[in-house]
Amino acid sequence: MRQIFLDTETTGLYHAQGHRVIEIAAVEVINRRLTRNHFHYYLNPDREIDAGAQEVHGISLEFLQDKPRFAEIADDLIAFIADAELIMHNAPFDVGFLNNELGLINLPSLKSIVASVTDTLKIAKEMRPGQRNNLDALCKHYGIDNSKRTLHGALLDAELLADVYMAMTRGQNSLMMELDSPASKSSESLTRKVSDVVVKQASSDELTAHEEYLAELAKSGRCVWHALKN
Repeated sequence: MRQIFLDTETTGLYHAQGHRVIEIAAVEVINRRLTRNHFHYYLNPDREIDAGAQEVHGISLEFLQDKPRFAEIADDLIAFIADAELIMHNAPFDVGFLNNELGLINLPSLKSIVASVTDTLKIAKEMRPGQRNNLDALCKHYGIDNSKRTLHGALLDAELLADVYMAMTRGQNSLMMELDSPASKSSESLTRKVSDVVVKQASSDELTAHEEYLAELAKSGRCVWHALKN
């Protein structure tokens, strides 16, 4: 199973107000293991960054002046996430921004690119109702080291999200491990051993002795063995 954990940073909160993606990062997980493949770009938004947003991620417009625009990296992004399960924390936010960016350059939406979209915030709220379920809170709950997260950063957040997701779904992992364990193959081993058993027939003397024993047993009452045979 190929999963992509993705995060974005933006110029503000609402793409409908013209805000843009300024950082995008994604890490690849195959069969619940991080690979060395990741996707990461800072992007020039061609617009100002809201002061509140800059306080969260620390990315300045000056820093982004020589960075590529979304249109320049779109094909590489699509190739990286194609046909995978796309996993994000508060997925509607990231999906909305990415679909907006794709639409601005006449490319199809995420729905037609990826196999599915999973929202870890929704999962966390179902598992921990009434509790704080932001990434920091989940890292603390599951004992994941997020000490390097002094500011929001898309690449670090995508990596932390992968760790959080693995912790949240550990029961599923355990089940798969049990299915793959040697114990699950015991029936196969048993079948192989039984097929190797050599059946030895009783001799005529042994059969005669057995019948004599049953006859003596019958004298004391009803013989169950004879009843079963009849």
